Amino acid sequence: MLLKRWQKTSCWACSSLDIIGWGFQNGKQRFRCRNCGIYFTSTNLGVRKSNRKIWFKRWISDKRSLEDLSQDSGYSTSTLKRYFHDYLSEYPRLSVFPSEKVNLLIDGTYFKNDLCLIVYRDNTIKFTQLYRLTDGEWYDEIKEDLENLIKLGVNIESITCDGHKSLLKAIKKVCKGILVQRCIIHIQRMCRIWLSAKPKSEAGIELRRIVSRLHLVNTQDDKGYWIVSFVKWYEKHEFFVNAKSYKQETGRYWYTHTMVRRSFSVIKKALPDMFHYLDNPRIPKSTNGLESFFGHLKANLNIHRGLSKEHRKNFIRWYLYFRNSSSSRFSEP
Repeated sequence: MLLKRWQKTSCWACSSLDIIGWGFQNGKQRFRCRNCGIYFTSTNLGVRKSNRKIWFKRWISDKRSLEDLSQDSGYSTSTLKRYFHDYLSEYPRLSVFPSEKVNLLIDGTYFKNDLCLIVYRDNTIKFTQLYRLTDGEWYDEIKEDLENLIKLGVNIESITCDGHKSLLKAIKKVCKGILVQRCIIHIQRMCRIWLSAKPKSEAGIELRRIVSRLHLVNTQDDKGYWIVSFVKWYEKHEFFVNAKSYKQETGRYWYTHTMVRRSFSVIKKALPDMFHYLDNPRIPKSTNGLESFFGHLKANLNIHRGLSKEHRKNFIRWYLYFRNSSSSRFSEP
C-alpha cells in the first residue's frame, strides 16, 4: 500500500519522483527526496496541491494522456480528470519581463472554431512577453498590445514578422524607428506556392530559382549577388511581369501573369526590410522559432480532444505559462 502512495508522490520543491519513505511523524508517513534532500509528509495540503500541479504540467506540456499519467502517478483517470478540470476552469497570468534590446518575434496561428493565438516572443531568452487569444489578426488589437509592451518596460530593438498588413500597420504606428525584419522563410514559401513546383513560363522558372536561394544569404556579398540577380531578372522580364489583359468578369484590365507578378511585388515591397539580420546577428531572419513553438502546442492540444472552447483557451494559456516558467532564466513561482 505504501508503495502505491510513494508512486504518486513527488517532491513539492523540485518535482522529482525519486522519493523514499523516511519513517513516520505524528502518525503520518514521512518522505525524503533523493534529488534535493528535503523531507515532507504526504498529508501536507501544500504538497498535495504541488503533486497535482506537477501531473497537470506533464499533461499540458509532455503529450501525455490521462491513461499514461494514471499509470505513473497512481491516481485513477477519473481523479486526474477532476483535478485537471479544476485547473482548466481558471488560468494563470503571464508576467512581462522588462528588458533592453528585445528582438521580438510576432506571429499568429489559428485553431478550430476561429480561434487565433498571437504571440509576442523575446527571441533572445525564449520568453513569451505577451499573447492574445482572439478571432483574427486585427490592427486595433495588435496596436494595443505593442503599446502595452512599451509601457511595461520592454525596449524593442527589432521585430521579425511575416508581413501581415494589420501587423505592419500597427508597427508603423506604434514602433517608429524600430527595425522590422521580414521573415525570409515566409517570403520564400509563399513565392514557391504562387509560382508552383513547375512554372510554365521562363520568367517563373528563373524567379523560382532566385527565390530558392534566398535562405542562403548569410553575408553582405551574398546579399549583393542576390539583389543583382533579382534586378537583372526584372530587367529581362519587365514586359512579361507588367503585361495586362482585359478581365470581363471585373470589367477592367489586370495583370496577365498574376502569380509571377504577385511574387515580384511581394519581394519588391519587402526588399528594404529583408536583410537587417546581416547587420545585427541578434535579429532573427525568420519566425521559424515561433512556427516550431506553435507546432508543438497544436500537437499537445490535439491529443486532448473533446475539451470545450473555454478549456481549449485555458489549455493554451497554461501551456504558455509552463513554457515560460521552464526557461533557464525563470522559475515557476
